[in-house]
Amino acid sequence: MCDTAALPSGIMLTMLLAGGAGALRVGTGATALKPRASFITAVVAEAPVQSAPKGASQAITANEPLHVLIAGGGVGGLVLANCLQLSKAPVTYTVLERTKEFKKFGGPIQLASNAMQALRSIDEELYAEIEEQATWTGNRTNGIKDGIRNEWYAKFDLKSPAEVRSMPFTCVVERPELQEILMRRTSHNLRLGAGVESYTQDESGRVTARLANGEEVRGDVLIGADGIWSDVRATMTNTPTRGDESGVTYSGYTVFAGELNYDGGDPECGYKVYIGPQQYFVITDIGRGRYQWYAFLARPMDSESSEEKPEGSSLYLQGLFEGWSHEIHDILKVTQEHEIEQRDLYDRPPSVLKPWTKGNVALLGDAVHAMMPNLGQGGCQALEDALVLSEEMTAVSSRTQLEGALRTYRNRRLTRSAAVQGLSRFASDIIIRGFDTPCKLGFYDGRFVCENLNYAGVVTRMLQPILPIFFTMQFAFLYDDWRNKFSLENVKIGFGILAFGLLVLAAFALTAGTEVAYLGVGAEALLGAESVEVVGAWFAEQSTVVQEILNSLGGTGL
Repeated sequence: MCDTAALPSGIMLTMLLAGGAGALRVGTGATALKPRASFITAVVAEAPVQSAPKGASQAITANEPLHVLIAGGGVGGLVLANCLQLSKAPVTYTVLERTKEFKKFGGPIQLASNAMQALRSIDEELYAEIEEQATWTGNRTNGIKDGIRNEWYAKFDLKSPAEVRSMPFTCVVERPELQEILMRRTSHNLRLGAGVESYTQDESGRVTARLANGEEVRGDVLIGADGIWSDVRATMTNTPTRGDESGVTYSGYTVFAGELNYDGGDPECGYKVYIGPQQYFVITDIGRGRYQWYAFLARPMDSESSEEKPEGSSLYLQGLFEGWSHEIHDILKVTQEHEIEQRDLYDRPPSVLKPWTKGNVALLGDAVHAMMPNLGQGGCQALEDALVLSEEMTAVSSRTQLEGALRTYRNRRLTRSAAVQGLSRFASDIIIRGFDTPCKLGFYDGRFVCENLNYAGVVTRMLQPILPIFFTMQFAFLYDDWRNKFSLENVKIGFGILAFGLLVLAAFALTAGTEVAYLGVGAEALLGAESVEVVGAWFAEQSTVVQEILNSLGGTGL
């Protein structure tokens, strides 16, 4: 997840499009927290800290339980706290959250079927409480529309893959409500205004977390669930939290998001992705008469301050999407300025060769695999991290086994999270720079039509009948492997996804840019920068030849 909340795995573009509804942080027009959330805030602010006893033995027992420090009270950190709270193992925990109070922020978070099934496995009662607040999207029509013609390009079935596996449907839940539910069982061990700035480990492996106020808190294990700008990760890797050496990179994209009461939506649809040249738009039902939309644009960093919008963001976007579907303009026209927020998107490259753990310290969620929000899997993958971490930590009987348990967590999560993260990293490049209005060539309504006969338009049209097959593979990958255990079937699916992904990357390299296609899959690390440059130059030459042929047949942009 990037520095936004998660939006609507494998190695390819269409997983972006099938990823579903999003949860971007929106402006100040959102409603306030319910009173019950305020009550929880009052309780957690006074929660006492627990520390691992000094001189504790290596054996983990009821008298000397394992004590886990969790840096960060976001979704991943709170899910981990619930896993530990509900386990029968001798374990205690303290959640150390930087903010002094929880306030309403962000839109709804998508919980895909894999995340909902994981929550159900943790505790049926916890799952039921979250389900009660859910707006189901996975049992409705979802898909991709031609943003210019307003025609369906591809629909995908989220319902059947969940039903055949007896899994819950994909849904969205308001982030403050999810947070409040996750704090019901854990607030007594949650400290606010207690951000972790650094840590040290002694010879026995025990960890001392140093807080922003100078206080020190001791534990057996420290889990860095403190987001993309992780201080725990910075300490682990001896790098700055922010800046060029932090490992965080600007994606090249900014996103506008709006959340509002809206009566013009389609109740039969969960979400629609509108594709077209150089940008795309999403509209999703988030429940209770509210809708969310967002627009992805390729822009330089900090374009919010450098790009003037004298008439406001809504009119600015209406101009950018001129000629696109009336559905986009209908919702933009009724969105008020205070309901719109712009945010630059950041992520990290897949941490295949970067540390997830060091001694008795491990990273979770955005701290280790921050991803673009396009798949709607950022929060889901953090949740899977929490479940696997809990399983591994509560299975040990001695503190000497902790380091190995954390390495096992990393091994179980690495491939799956890297696949989702890697796709998210270049999927936006493909859809914005590669996808175009599908070409039309033939007789329609008694007349010959030749529209958008360029390379990108042709490739976009050629992919149309193939996408439903790939969507089936994608959901099988996401849903079957939520336990993060080795499966030969998922290996087969993974190779299928990889093969299809490479085909699409090769096709779109001519229009999206070879640096997108090759660097997106990490070719620079595998082949070296010079090799990638040579291959890129060859593809650029072919792009010119192909476009000249198409121009001679029908002309560009017809």
